[in-house]
Amino acid sequence: MSDAVYATLARQTGLMKEMQVVANNIANSNTTGFKTDRAVFAEFLVDAGAGAPSISMGSLAGHAFELAQGELKFTGATFDLAIQGEGFFVLETGQGQRLTRAGHFQLSPEGALVDPTGARVLGAGGNEIAIPEGATNISISADGAISADGELVDRVGVMQPDGVLERDSDTRFIAPGGLVEVEGASIVQGALEQSNVSPVLEVSRMIEVQRAYEAGQALLERDDQRINKLISAVRER
Repeated sequence: MSDAVYATLARQTGLMKEMQVVANNIANSNTTGFKTDRAVFAEFLVDAGAGAPSISMGSLAGHAFELAQGELKFTGATFDLAIQGEGFFVLETGQGQRLTRAGHFQLSPEGALVDPTGARVLGAGGNEIAIPEGATNISISADGAISADGELVDRVGVMQPDGVLERDSDTRFIAPGGLVEVEGASIVQGALEQSNVSPVLEVSRMIEVQRAYEAGQALLERDDQRINKLISAVRER
């Protein structure tokens, strides 16, 4: 197999992975708190051996996320929360702490503030937030302070990663380097942040990737035909 074929196959693999990323973005264009994903590729050299020049290849090196704020949709629900500016809500899950911008929360039967999966929302001190039983008038101010019937209960934590950010699921992230509190975070009660995906841009990108993949496929087919002709010519001699 020629060096050009090896390089093209690596390119095709990368394009397939990028297509998966773009397709996932489009699928989540209406998902609350979703952040656009971008595939990041890196070049590496492969030793061709026998004094031949090295082959330049590419592979998926990681992901980059566009953290620009999505539009706010006002719902009026008491425990629907959105963050204006930077930062994430912190959830305590069975796999550890996770970050999210999807602020569709509710109360568990025990009075804990949780997300739809039951993961508990953490306060500014890293504690689980609990609403007093029987509380009727609950308000959450811009600084995250939770008041129940006029009494301060807790404060919603807004944190950001101290270093890299890794996606755990469509709306959850992991911060391997730990968390730091966001100063001056602003929370909007009764609102949800929408996805920041631009469907038009993603469809345009999908077309570009598809065309690039088709071009690579055509190159591989031509090379396959060339090799078959060469084999046939050798056999006929």
